[in-house]
Amino acid sequence: MKNNMDKSVKITLIIAVTVLLAIGIIGFGFYKTANPTSGQVISVDGTSTIKVTPDVVTIHFNVETNGSDAKIAKDANAVIMDELITSMIKLGFDRADIKTEALQIYPWIDWVNGKNVDKGYKAAHQVTLVLNTSDASLVGDVIDAGVDAGALLSYINFELSDARQSEYKALALKQAGEDAQVKAAAIADGLGLKVSSKPVSVTTSNYQYTPWNAYSYASGVTRDMAVSEAKLAVSNIVPGDQTVSGYIQVTYKIY
Repeated sequence: MKNNMDKSVKITLIIAVTVLLAIGIIGFGFYKTANPTSGQVISVDGTSTIKVTPDVVTIHFNVETNGSDAKIAKDANAVIMDELITSMIKLGFDRADIKTEALQIYPWIDWVNGKNVDKGYKAAHQVTLVLNTSDASLVGDVIDAGVDAGALLSYINFELSDARQSEYKALALKQAGEDAQVKAAAIADGLGLKVSSKPVSVTTSNYQYTPWNAYSYASGVTRDMAVSEAKLAVSNIVPGDQTVSGYIQVTYKIY
């Protein structure tokens, strides 16, 4: 009696396992059909590089003032800022060509004879003047006007304007996407397969562009030396093309 019962249990278990396996196989087949990412896929990197001629020159000044208290430092900074902006407008620039960053005021602590000495406060303001490369001959006048107003010359860059950056960012990423599609099709063809026309996913999308630095202030250089070096550097420069790069990683289904 017991043996018959054991056999019945075994038969029942075998049937149950068989049914579960069948359901699993059918379910897996349905999952592959219903989910396009469940099949074979291929991931490729798409890249692009575009050469673009800079269309603007940016001249960066730093207005820094000291004072025994925050108000004195701030007021002194405002005087230089007003004179700097007025000088630039007199040169023919619009107020929109002059970009200013927020004023920073902080304690001025100096290291003297092995200890910190409280010397009051510093106020710092960054000013950037943007002009077209076609007006590069005015760089010398801009430098003189800024320094005469009491500002420190920080650096000079040849760059792409915001509008041109947006234009070439879109183009670089578009070309990177096209490159990825070509690579995926070539690899699939080499394997005797085909690639889907639409990507399964895009996991990475990057854009890279770095302004070209023509001059940077070096610590220890006097104000007069900085002006001379900057003017000489810019006058001898014929700005070359800058590189705009796009990178994208795409996954396609292959079959």
